[in-house]
Amino acid sequence: MHPVAEEPISKLIRSARVRHGLTQVALARQLAAVSGNAAVTRDQITRWERGGRVPSPYWRHWLSIVLEVPPDQLDRAARCARAVRLLAMDDVSRSRLPTGL
Repeated sequence: MHPVAEEPISKLIRSARVRHGLTQVALARQLAAVSGNAAVTRDQITRWERGGRVPSPYWRHWLSIVLEVPPDQLDRAARCARAVRLLAMDDVSRSRLPTGL
């Protein structure tokens, strides 16, 4: 049973990777092997897991296969991550408004 994607994709990727007993390097290597695309590195996995980047649909497809997470769950988690990021940006914007408005 997979956890419900009520969490950002960063947490979902990390928890699935750990559940599979993979290091970030091992996950990057498996993604490169199954996709035939060596562009993914440990640094990219780190950015995904820290929430600095959201994997594109291309990489979500391969993550789904390697981590055995349903594609729609990864897509929901990606939307969740984007929503969290937008809320944070909105909070920062509001904090920069002059007081008394």
